[in-house]
Amino acid sequence: MAIRILVTDGMDAAAVETLRNDGYEIVEKFYEPAELGAALRDFDCVIIRSATKIKEAQIDEAKGSRLKLIIRAGVGVDNIAVKYAEANGIAVKNTPNSSSNAVAELAIAHLFSCARYISLAGHTMREHLWEKKAYSKGFELEGKTMGVIGYGRIGRLVGKKAQALGMNVLSVVHRNKPEGVECETMHFVTMDELLANSDVVCLCAPSGEKPIIDAEAIAKMKDGVVIINVSRGSNVDEAALLDALNSGKVKAAGLDVWLSEKEPNWALAEHPAVSCTPHVGAGTKEAQKKIGKELISVVKGFFE
Repeated sequence: MAIRILVTDGMDAAAVETLRNDGYEIVEKFYEPAELGAALRDFDCVIIRSATKIKEAQIDEAKGSRLKLIIRAGVGVDNIAVKYAEANGIAVKNTPNSSSNAVAELAIAHLFSCARYISLAGHTMREHLWEKKAYSKGFELEGKTMGVIGYGRIGRLVGKKAQALGMNVLSVVHRNKPEGVECETMHFVTMDELLANSDVVCLCAPSGEKPIIDAEAIAKMKDGVVIINVSRGSNVDEAALLDALNSGKVKAAGLDVWLSEKEPNWALAEHPAVSCTPHVGAGTKEAQKKIGKELISVVKGFFE
């Protein structure tokens, strides 16, 4: 019997074709949450991205069936009840190596947009407005300090790119301190030191039980700080960020992730000091091809 794989949120076409040629049965279809659990019973594996959530309710319906593997085509697995799945005999894997550079480049793109008003100035030009004077008050990145919260694969790439731009980088060590990255332009400090000394704070950390950046954290930052979030929307208290943008405490923000993707915080998205994108961090052709290849490796490593 062929291994049946459900792909709910899309996958690189070449990778799909490779798996089919190797004898796997691939079904590409999105299911609403109420229908997903029952549908999973007919598959050995499901490949999801951020749009699909597999929580306790879906696992309760799928457990005891042929489903043996859930793969998140990306880094974060917070849209999956991982421990509950594993406790019910369903393995959970991800593709942590493929999209890091794409996300890191987007973080830097948002930073440039915040520094030079690129998003807003471009919008006003499309309205046939020549606002040169208004948008000639940007700032340069060279010599500034970026605090990177979460110095894993993505965070290290963000830090490396920031250093290449002439920035100094700070980060916080929570568990294992990466070797060989500290130097004249990169140091590990306490969270309070990072918040107090950073001109830019970039979030690259997994989500936790509460926001990393809330009103208390913002109060510890420099006046006129820039906040970039390419991690998880829940890492930022959106109401506190909006208040800080309105007061001027936060000069600008670059946001690719949101607390809700079905109903994003439109007040934040529409704010003139916000550079925003709809969670497209891994959305490059190169990243999707890399993810496709890594998915093939994960599938074959598990079933063969």
